[in-house]
Amino acid sequence: MIQAIVFFPLIGALIAGLLGRLIGHRTSEYITTGLLIAAAVLSWIVFAGFWFAPEAAEGAHGAEHAEILKVNVLEWIHSGGLELDWILRVDTLTAIMLVVVTTVSSLVHVYSIGYMAEDPHRSRFFAYLSLFTFAMLMLVTADNFLQMFFGWEGVGLASYLLIGFWYKKPSANAAAMKAFVVNRVGDFGFALGIFAAWVVLGHLDFDGAFHAVPEHAEETMRFLSWDVHAMTVVCLLLFMGAMGKSAQFLLHTWLPDAMEGPTPVSALIHAATMVTAGVFMVARLSPMFEVSPFAMTTVLIIGAITAFFAATVGLVQNDIKRVIAYSTCSQLGYMFVALGAGVYSAGVFHLFTHAFFKALLFLGAGSVIHAMHHEQDMRNMGGLAKKIPITYWMMIIGTLALTGVGIPGTSLGFAGFFSKDAIIEVAYSVGGSAGQFAFWLLVIAALFTSFYSWRLIHLTFHGKPRNAASHDAHGHDDHAHAAHAADDHADHGHGHGSAYDNAHESPRVMLVPLYILAAGAVLAGVVFHELFFGHAEHIIHFFQGSVVVTEAAIDAAHDVPTWVKWSATVAMVLGFVAAWYMYIRDPAMPKRVAETNPGLYKFLLNKWYFDELYDRIFVRPALYIGRALWKGFDDWLVDQTIVEGLGHRVKDVTARVVKLQSGYLYHYAFAMLIGIAALLTWAIAAGGLMG
Repeated sequence: MIQAIVFFPLIGALIAGLLGRLIGHRTSEYITTGLLIAAAVLSWIVFAGFWFAPEAAEGAHGAEHAEILKVNVLEWIHSGGLELDWILRVDTLTAIMLVVVTTVSSLVHVYSIGYMAEDPHRSRFFAYLSLFTFAMLMLVTADNFLQMFFGWEGVGLASYLLIGFWYKKPSANAAAMKAFVVNRVGDFGFALGIFAAWVVLGHLDFDGAFHAVPEHAEETMRFLSWDVHAMTVVCLLLFMGAMGKSAQFLLHTWLPDAMEGPTPVSALIHAATMVTAGVFMVARLSPMFEVSPFAMTTVLIIGAITAFFAATVGLVQNDIKRVIAYSTCSQLGYMFVALGAGVYSAGVFHLFTHAFFKALLFLGAGSVIHAMHHEQDMRNMGGLAKKIPITYWMMIIGTLALTGVGIPGTSLGFAGFFSKDAIIEVAYSVGGSAGQFAFWLLVIAALFTSFYSWRLIHLTFHGKPRNAASHDAHGHDDHAHAAHAADDHADHGHGHGSAYDNAHESPRVMLVPLYILAAGAVLAGVVFHELFFGHAEHIIHFFQGSVVVTEAAIDAAHDVPTWVKWSATVAMVLGFVAAWYMYIRDPAMPKRVAETNPGLYKFLLNKWYFDELYDRIFVRPALYIGRALWKGFDDWLVDQTIVEGLGHRVKDVTARVVKLQSGYLYHYAFAMLIGIAALLTWAIAAGGLMG
């Protein structure tokens, strides 16, 4: 069963990628989608075994239930003392990730059948989707660091292919390259972390490394001229990889640009796969992080800053997908706060619920873009609730889940209410300056999240239509024919009135995945709350052998004051009221606020100027050095001075020497006589001197 879950997507990718032209697009779609649905069903069966195990464990007086299942696929690396086999590791954490990855991926496959229906290369697109899913499954089932690194890099490769799928668009190529390069920075740290783990712990398999941690917990290592805590170095390097893959502060710049890929790609990357890899990695390596308080505090602070930063930028974005993208970045920050606080189950809980409502929001945004004939600017929308009511209500459900609507102290609430509020309580329970810092940033981020989420709803669906003129495919071209419209596709109504007039609901094949994800956005929190953030004993049973569960930390999070439990709800309400007032009650107010605070508005609109800053610090110096080496070293020194200069001199000497070769016999005889005469003269002179 485990082998089928992991390798079904690979089989689909190979069939669609290698045989797509022979079997046709439709067959490729059905094969890849069918295999993903089968993998999703099997994943839920595996997850159910862990879901219902706690009750059995209680009946057995708390005996261990979470046996780690290992499936040996093949022998891999046997060199000296290093012996690593390719093993599929399945425990509670893996089962959760299997469900998240295969469920969202299968729904994205189904959705793409409708969304990409007009693309002439959709068999390649489905091959990339399945390849992406396979790489992520390899990552989450890894039993050692190198196996995880294989999946880690595979996800990076597949993301490059998907973001740049419309390769005829320069912006798509640039976004794909940016994602690839920024992730190489993080992956460099991740690779160094793996090397350091091997040096310090002497093991690359997870079980061996985890068992060696207590023995090496207090060791130091020489770094430059300092003696530093060895496990802190290892964990910080590994976390650097997580920062890149999960788009944390400073290595976040690639994520918004990834919107250049088709909307199903955005949903897959943001909801269930690539960006959650860093969260999964830190949770998997929790026994290592636990022995480094400094590394844990770093994770906590970086996560809090990311949640706040991305939420501020989301306030002013106008592209419907970019708003949701910055929301993803912010929510990932929440997850890392929980990990840094040592309550790993809360971070994984938010990962689990977030997958449903974020995939719902992205696919809902795709439905809006589909209805508006490729328009993505919310300023050109409005009044769409009447035109696409199903999409509207699906987006409402996703927004309620994202903003955390619910009643504290009860079981009434959407998915985000249970998981996000849990993390805010966890942050407060940490205490100290770091805990207070994280808590208040998360509460403010919750307010901003509510504001920009309802701003999206109001600008897109409420109010009067703003006469959005239809855009050609090269304008806002987030649709299947964006890269090939000129030579492959029909106009589809462009030029026949406004995009609003031609707006229409998406086909059923695109709506069914929205229904399923909406159910998850409503129920995932209340159904699974007890397993992830309920009584400590239940969490211990559920995650035993998977991640570190500290009963004291969980109890402290539950014992926070009542006002802390209500803080996120109050922030959510304030954000909702502010968005309603500014975009429904007084629609002219946002413009006045922007004109009153032009500096702040431009600062947020330009994403804190990180792209410009990195351009000055890294890109321009690199270009300058490259041009200097090109013009100064290669052209002048190598080509002109060495190759051309020395070459010309050699050519001149050769030309003169060649003239001695006349080809006449009497010239050669004369030269020989002169040589003999010179030789005799030398001999006579030398003999006379000796005598």
